[in-house]
Formats: sequence, structure tokens, C-alpha cells
Amino acid sequence: MSVIDSIRSGLVPIHREGYPFILIGAAVSAVLLWLLPPLGWICVLITAWICYFFRDPERVTPIREGLVVSPADGRVCLVGPALPPPELGLGELPLPRVCIFMNVFDVHVNRAPLAGRILRIAYRPGKFLSADLDKASEDNERSGMVLDTAIGEIGVVQIAGLVARRIVSFVREGDSLTPGQRFGLIRFGSRVDVYLPPGTHPVVAEGQRAIAGETVLADLAATVPAPSFRVD
Repeated sequence: MSVIDSIRSGLVPIHREGYPFILIGAAVSAVLLWLLPPLGWICVLITAWICYFFRDPERVTPIREGLVVSPADGRVCLVGPALPPPELGLGELPLPRVCIFMNVFDVHVNRAPLAGRILRIAYRPGKFLSADLDKASEDNERSGMVLDTAIGEIGVVQIAGLVARRIVSFVREGDSLTPGQRFGLIRFGSRVDVYLPPGTHPVVAEGQRAIAGETVLADLAATVPAPSFRVD
């Protein structure tokens, strides 16, 4: 392998949604470097961070019926029963929920937690509270998606956060998704909630780091109890 091939293999792809922001940052940097070099170098650093924010690495997704993988990179901030958003039509009883909080340094491309067909997509405007707060699931701007899967209906909700101001979707109602397939992103800090079928026992704990498309949140086909957890 040549040096150039080695460098290329180590580079992380950038999602196309980031190109306009990167081009704007590069143009502003060039102008400021010519007119006001100190400000220009600051803009160069900001542009580099934008490139980092919109990175879109490849992931290796476990494939097996019943496995629910994380839709987002970040920290598991809440695990437990919660009422699903009414616009999803998932009923009026609490469902097992796993929430993943993404800070501004996490990958923000979201991936399908398992295979299924999109029954509905529902957008709801709202506030921009810190996304790691429990009330953010009720008050913040959000875009919900219901997947019809072989195991049952799954709810996936993208929630805008304190810094986030735009939820971007790559899919439409009626589309079929494969596990780990990219379905959207949230710009600049946010959260994704997953509502699981009744009786599901998540296999992650609060505080755990999750990787989109790779970390298993639950095994709907499991016949053994969910594990307990220890923090070291």
C-alpha cells in the first residue's frame, strides 16, 4: 500500500449535507486571511471543526432478526418506560425507551435501528432546551418516525437540542430501511429516542457510549433476562 493509499484509508468521509457549510467557511477564511489574518486563522479552525462535525464514517452493523442497534452516536442519557409522542400513534401507555444524547463532537448522521418500512413521519415544532433533559422529549422541536418491523412497531424520534436548529431527513413514508441505513441527521447537538415494543428489556445502561449502527440497544428475540451493569 502506498503512502497516499494509507492516508486515504485513514480519512473519514464527509456527508454531503456539510459541503455548503464547508465551502462557505473556506470562502470566508480566504477573504479574512487576505484582509485580517488573525480572524482568518480563527475562521480556518472553525471550518476545520465543521468538516469534523459532518464526518460520516462507515459502520459494521450486526444483522440478525430482533437486534435493535443504536440510531445515533453519543451517550445513553435515559433508559426506562415513557409515553411515546402522541403524533406517532403508538398508544397511550408507557413504552420502553432508550435516549442517546449527541454533543457537538459526536457523529450526527443517524441510522435505522433495524429493518422495517416507514409507516409515518411526523414533525412537531417546539423549543430548544438542552437535549439531555427528560422534558426535551415533550417540549423540543422533533421529527418522529414509526418503523413497521417483523417484531412490531418501533418509534424513532430525532430531537433538536440547545444548539441544534435543523433536523434533516433523507427518507419518506413508505420507504423500506435496512439495519444501520442512514435516515437523517441533526445539525449541531441533539438527541435521538427509540421507543421499543412492550416488554422489551434494553441491554444498555445510562452513561454508556453508543455507536450508531453498531451498539445493540435491545434484542427483541432474546430469551434471557437483560444484563445488569457496573461502572468502573
